Amino acid sequence: MGRRWEQRPTESWISKMQKFMLITNSYKDKGLVLSRRIAACIQERGGQAHIATNQMETGKEYDLSEIPGDVECILVLGGDGTLIRTATKTESLGIPLIGVNLGTLGYLCELEENTVFEAIDLLFADRCLVEERIMLSGSRTGSKEAALLALNDIVIHWTGDMSMLRLYVYVNGRPFNTCEVDGLIVATPTGSTGYNMSAGGPIVEPRARMLLLTPINAHDLNARSIVFGDEDVIEIELGTRRYQADERAIVSFDGDTRMELAVGDKVRITRSVSSVRICRLSDQSFLEILRKKMQR
Repeated sequence: MGRRWEQRPTESWISKMQKFMLITNSYKDKGLVLSRRIAACIQERGGQAHIATNQMETGKEYDLSEIPGDVECILVLGGDGTLIRTATKTESLGIPLIGVNLGTLGYLCELEENTVFEAIDLLFADRCLVEERIMLSGSRTGSKEAALLALNDIVIHWTGDMSMLRLYVYVNGRPFNTCEVDGLIVATPTGSTGYNMSAGGPIVEPRARMLLLTPINAHDLNARSIVFGDEDVIEIELGTRRYQADERAIVSFDGDTRMELAVGDKVRITRSVSSVRICRLSDQSFLEILRKKMQR
């Protein structure tokens, strides 16, 4: 796990760590067997380790109060989905995260079960590089509801029957486009390899700072993904195609449904003031991970 990269503006060095929080997907680490082995390994080296669980079978999650204030790093055991949920839940704490993949090959989780103990040695004895990943903030225009966060993407899609949606897109307060689609994806570079990629959107280096707008099943041969700067403000309004004007759309944040739109409603999407800090110990590049994923 040697480090040979040059530091970039979106990266920072963190000195050796000794106080850890383990957040585990209990479905993937049955009986917390691996979690307890990792905690014991950390304690044997003179460190501290606490375990909290995401119980996917019951939907029960840990509470932020379970994370001690002096924790220096959160080890997330599960997969990319577990890491994404942890990132958005713990963003206010500003604690660096590192993922331990217990599922299929992902893009966010750097470690595997057979490399996690070597990684603990590096965290204790050396220092790691921390990448800053941008997040999205989404809210209903004119609403007093709190904005919601997403690390991967915010998706507006139809609900109910199979009719397409008419969506009006505004950028920085000005009309940009009218889309006849099954939905729209606004993704971060981190989320470019998720639903955005499946819908034909571009794959972007995850440390980049930009917003990606990608149509889902566009009913227009000229529809394309658009890349915006991370300072741009995107608003999407649900229009109507039927005289009843009774269409409904759902807004999902990282795959979780959080908001419903009626005709005339707008969702406002910006880069969040918060960011996610992801630890890196390996010099394996994003392109190498991408190549392995594409060859599966």
